[in-house]
Amino acid sequence: MILNLRVDHKIADIQSMEVISKDIDELFWNLQEKYSIGEYIEISTCNRKEYYINNDDIPEDEELLSHENRSIVIEYGQSAVMHLLRMTSGLESMIVGEDQILGQVKDAKHKAMKEHHCGKVLDTVFTKAIHVGQVVRNKTNINKGSVSIGSAAIDLAEKHIGCLDDKSVLVIGAGKMGKLVAKALAEKDLNAIFVANRTYYVAVDLAKDLGGQAILFHDLEKYLATADVVISATSAPHPIITKERLLKIDMDYENLMMVDIANPRDISDDVCELGVKSFNIDDLREIAEINTNLRKKEFGEAENIINDEFILLKESFKIMEVDELLGNLRASMEDIRQRETQKAIVKMADVDGSVKILDNLTNSIVNKIFYDISKKVKKAAKEEDEEILAACEYIFNSD
Repeated sequence: MILNLRVDHKIADIQSMEVISKDIDELFWNLQEKYSIGEYIEISTCNRKEYYINNDDIPEDEELLSHENRSIVIEYGQSAVMHLLRMTSGLESMIVGEDQILGQVKDAKHKAMKEHHCGKVLDTVFTKAIHVGQVVRNKTNINKGSVSIGSAAIDLAEKHIGCLDDKSVLVIGAGKMGKLVAKALAEKDLNAIFVANRTYYVAVDLAKDLGGQAILFHDLEKYLATADVVISATSAPHPIITKERLLKIDMDYENLMMVDIANPRDISDDVCELGVKSFNIDDLREIAEINTNLRKKEFGEAENIINDEFILLKESFKIMEVDELLGNLRASMEDIRQRETQKAIVKMADVDGSVKILDNLTNSIVNKIFYDISKKVKKAAKEEDEEILAACEYIFNSD
């Protein structure tokens, strides 16, 4: 059984998500302790936290899954898989059609494989999901144009303070999200752009691409004092800009705009008490809605692709279910063939390669018999003919 535990931007604001993400971690590890889950993949982004679990021992009425926190979505089987396919296609993103989720899912799968907790089932599901995401983007216009959390952050800034041309912008964080911001900023005629990152050489590389300037992380106060816009996207576990920190800087707070696209948040709520215009991921929802409306006509085609690919995935799973049966049958046939061949060899003299001829003959007979059986069993699996499959299990199961 495939189980999905999640919280995302659709059911929780950024503050709630920070708390609920920890609840999901706790729920997962309680399940892990109880059922020794060997196959799972974790996805964690700025606006979602998810676990995909494959475990046949966890019942749907498991007490742990009747979680008191109603903001945790729990889905099973086909519903869980369909959500994953929609997610990699960009339909479940806050910024519909964004490409980053596809890379994030790939990274999550790669991490799970490296840590040896991505088994055959989740490997098959996630490989299909990544393929679906690629097909949807190739065959529709769902991701055409400037579509990312980074570009939405820039749109939000311009909505509130006007065109960013001739502005001084400070980007804090040069990871994947920081790079998305930088990509959107590259199209603006800025007065200056500064990039800060805890690892300085990473900031240097990004600033070079932008024609900007990298700064040391401990010099933030100096550049906060002169910035018109600050966009923060670090992976720090706690706020890095607070009211207390800003109070140490001689600056015009009311002319400063900050956009926080990190999770957990980089900028504490109390900076607003100084007159700073501060925004976070929740404030991107209006920009996201505009983006969604522009792409609604692509939804139908994307949904058709997802549904078609889901049918193929179900067929793959039916084939996987009978592969073990067919493997056992083939091994049983081979064992019989070898035993009977040995009996025949004893009874006949090895004259002019007759043993090899006999071995080839019996091998050919088994292959031909098994080919027909295998073809028909797989056809029954694809057509979900449970009666035939049950009969095959009864007749051919060597156990």
